[in-house]
Formats: sequence, structure tokens, C-alpha cells
Amino acid sequence: MFDNLSDRLDKSFKLLKGQGHITEINVAETLKDVRKALLDADVSYKIAKNFTETVKEKALGQNVLTAVSPGQLMVKIVHEELTKLMGETHEEINLKGDPAIILIAGLQGSGKTTFSAKLANYLKKKKSKKVLLVAGDVYRPAAIDQLKVLGEQIDVEVYTEDGSKDPVGIAKNAVSHAKTMGHGAVIVDTAGRLAIDEQMMNEISSLKKNLNPQEVLFVVDAMTGQDAVNTAKAFNDTLDFDGVVLTKMDGDTRGGAALTVRSVVEKPIKFVGIGEKMDALDLFYPKRMADRILGMGDIVSLVEKAQEQYDHDEARKLQKKIAKNQFNFDDFLKQLQQIKKMGNMKDLVGMIPGMGKAMKDIDLEDDAFNGIEAIIYSMTPEERNNPAILNGSRRKRIAQGSGTNIQEVNKLIKQFGDTRKMMKMMASGGGNKFMNMMKGMPGMRK
Repeated sequence: MFDNLSDRLDKSFKLLKGQGHITEINVAETLKDVRKALLDADVSYKIAKNFTETVKEKALGQNVLTAVSPGQLMVKIVHEELTKLMGETHEEINLKGDPAIILIAGLQGSGKTTFSAKLANYLKKKKSKKVLLVAGDVYRPAAIDQLKVLGEQIDVEVYTEDGSKDPVGIAKNAVSHAKTMGHGAVIVDTAGRLAIDEQMMNEISSLKKNLNPQEVLFVVDAMTGQDAVNTAKAFNDTLDFDGVVLTKMDGDTRGGAALTVRSVVEKPIKFVGIGEKMDALDLFYPKRMADRILGMGDIVSLVEKAQEQYDHDEARKLQKKIAKNQFNFDDFLKQLQQIKKMGNMKDLVGMIPGMGKAMKDIDLEDDAFNGIEAIIYSMTPEERNNPAILNGSRRKRIAQGSGTNIQEVNKLIKQFGDTRKMMKMMASGGGNKFMNMMKGMPGMRK
């Protein structure tokens, strides 16, 4: 996410490195590069030009303190302006209705149905809501089937009316059903088209008028760049939606939609989709996104993800075991499984300040831990509990049982020992040692 833009901005700021003070000449040179970086990220020319002019005005209007270099000052100003461009503060979804009705709109292929299920999962887990999903795309049977499958995965009821071609009637009946059954939220998935047309816009407008939803969310594929922004504007002119959802932010996106959609439609980005899994949905925080774009990491989001998987009782037990040097492969396995639940490994490590650049050329595969788990599962309970007994013959048997080789088993056993020291390394600034260790793990390559 934003890797190319981050690199380009970093190179732009280096033009000011070593400069004793800010001048109109060195600022102009730096901002010329910043403007090019934004244009390459698919930000519109008008917005890129206004952005750099604002930064220039602020930079030339400030005296550089002796403790702050020109480059640092420029990063600070750009960070502030990026945050403003994306909306400054996070805006929560409105759930005040009884039930709260949420209408999902967007073009076909934007990820509406998947997002609807992700949102249901989010409301169920984070907001403790009993959620009803409504299959309102009456033209595409695959959309109804997809929603049923996803609803089953997250254990959320899906309301359908076989044979009906009346989306408004279906949605109204679904709301009545939700009131009867005590649902706290109703999410209505709607039909899309490959392009904006009158029939689709009339239908979604009618749904909004009849349902009077608390939230209308517009879902757009971030990979379509500036086209996403133009589509959002067209929808907003007709629908006056409440917020934007950017999907596929984990793909090869240049980031222009995230940077500019707020200023074009004057509506907040509320969620970003970062993968196919049902928990791969993040709230959108402009300041945190600006942090990540400028290579500052996103430690707050990382801590929040960790807290979601954190078990206080288990943590206390683990602390005692580590203190007594009794940390074993069963404990190691539990830690791996908790990390996997937190999300994409490369994104997670990229949230650590300063680690984004170090991770740039390292490929962390989605199944990076599978080989490690296979090796541990091939050990006997005694071997997991007491790694010291893992002699040559035992390692050979484990390699055969896990479908790996003796070198990988030896490497894991060594890394297991290193893991005991990992937190101490990280606390004492040993990030480079940590990265060197990560590079050697199965499924990770440079």
C-alpha cells in the first residue's frame, strides 16, 4: 500500500537534506518532485498543484529552528497537509437506528458483496450487534449465492426472497424481519452495473427513499485510481451518501483515490478493505495513513490489532514460563497462530516505525508460517515440551513427517532459540537483527 508514493516522497525530501535553511529555490525543487510523485500516484493535477502550493506557502512562512532541519520541517508540513487532504479525523459509522439500516452502493466488481459480509463481521465482533445481511442484487444470482456463503462463514443470517425481482420490497420485508427477530443492524447489498446508468441510480435512490437508512456507504475499487474518484462524485451527486469504502487497498494500488476522494466528494473514507479474509477490514484514520505514507509506521493500529488477540491470562502464564526458561514449541506455536490472526505479515511489520523500507524487497507469503507449523506438528508432545532432546535422528524423523528437509528443521530449532531473545532485541533497538532473522524464515525471500 503506497510503497511507490512513499519511496518517491522520501527521495524528494532528501533534496533538502544537508541544507542549512529553507529557500524558495530548494523548496521549489523539492515540491516539483513531490508534485510528480502525487501525479504518478494518480492524484489529479489540480489537487496535486493546490497541495504543493499550500506546502510551499507554509514552508516559506516558517523559520527553521536550530533543532529542526529543513528536511524535517518539510516532512512535518507534508504530513499535516496529507492528513487534511484525507479528512483529518476518523468518522464512525452511524448505528443509532433500531435496527440501524446500512445501504451499500457501488459499481459491479467493486467488492460490495464481500464488504457487506466484512462489515457484518465487524459489527458482530466489535460492536456486539446481531446483524442481518440482505441480498438485494436481484439481477445476479451469483451475488446472492456469494452472500449466503459468506454469511455462513461468519455465522450471520442472510435474508433472501427467491424469485423476487423487487429490491425495495425485499429490503422492506428484511427490515420487518429484523425488527421481529431482534437484529440490531441490517446491511443491504445492492445491485451494481459495469458503468453508471439511469436504471441503477434510480433503483438505489428508491431504496434510500424507502428505507431511510442511517448510513449509505459507497464502495469503490481503489485500484481504479482517479476513475474511482470520478465514480464517487457521480454517485454522490445523485445519492448524497455518508461515507466511502476503499476496497483492494492491499493490491497494486497507487493510492490516488485514498488521497483525493475526500476533497472531491467532501465525504469521509470510513473503511478500507485490505484482503479477502472476513477480518481484513480496517477503519480509516487519515493521520495514521499519512504516517504510513511518510514511512513513520502505524504503531497505534499495530497495538490495536495485537490487543484484539491478547489474552491476559495466557500472557501471565507465558511470562512466568519465559522467566523460568520453560518457553517451548507449544508456546511458540500459539504465538504464531495469534500473529496470523492479526493479518497480512508484511503489512504488520510495515506498521513498525522504520521497518517499511527494510521490508520493501522481502516477500512475505500468505502461507509463510505453514512450513513452521508442519514441523512443530510433526514433533511428539515430549519434543515440543523439551526441545533439548531433539537429536539428529529425531530431527530426521520430523523432517520426513513434515515434508521438509533436515536443514529447515535445524533452522527452525535455531530460530526458536532466537525467538526467546526477540523482544529484548526489539526493546533495545535491534530491529536490524530482527530483520536478518526474518529473512531466513521459510516462506520469506529477498
